[in-house]
Amino acid sequence: MLEAIYQGRLAPGGVINEVSLAQEFGVSRGPVREAIRRLQGIQLVTREPYQKARVVSLSAESALELFQMRMALEGVACNLATHRMSDEEISQVLSELEQDRRNRLIGGGNGQGRSAPRAFDFHERIVRACGNQRIIHALCGDLYHLLRIYRRHSGTVLERKHDAYDEHWQILRAIKARDAGLAESLMRSHIERAARHLSEHLPYPEATTSRGG
Repeated sequence: MLEAIYQGRLAPGGVINEVSLAQEFGVSRGPVREAIRRLQGIQLVTREPYQKARVVSLSAESALELFQMRMALEGVACNLATHRMSDEEISQVLSELEQDRRNRLIGGGNGQGRSAPRAFDFHERIVRACGNQRIIHALCGDLYHLLRIYRRHSGTVLERKHDAYDEHWQILRAIKARDAGLAESLMRSHIERAARHLSEHLPYPEATTSRGG
């Protein structure tokens, strides 16, 4: 179910059909209900009293809050990673980034990718390399799943996807040059651009819209 949410097969705001999912996975409804409860716990599913469970809806307001947090924490993580990562680790991430680009160019034309979920996550690799366990827990714990959904939507437009790859390369070059200040600045700018792009494609709450926001 988590992978289906990542891929958009269970769309944001959509009702979760327990019967259909139980049939798809070949299980009873009990395990599906338990999975839904777990997804509620990590804020990917909402359920109002006497209402059906729904995949969390995405909004520009929520995205802005999350990405502001990311700018602060990932910027610091990038700074720390610049000092902590070995040359071998940096080379490995560079290699994986290039491999990920090739995989997407080969398999990204049909937009499916259901049988081969993406394994490489540039942001997660940088965060985990920073060595600060509180930052790692904040960004790679339960909140990671919600962040990943918003990040997926920020990269759905092909032009932004290409820009994001170029920005990843620039960040890694700064890390390789051991320029912590530049690496942090580039990471913050990268996330800020993604947030701005995402806010243009997500709705604001109606109350805000009615005030002309």
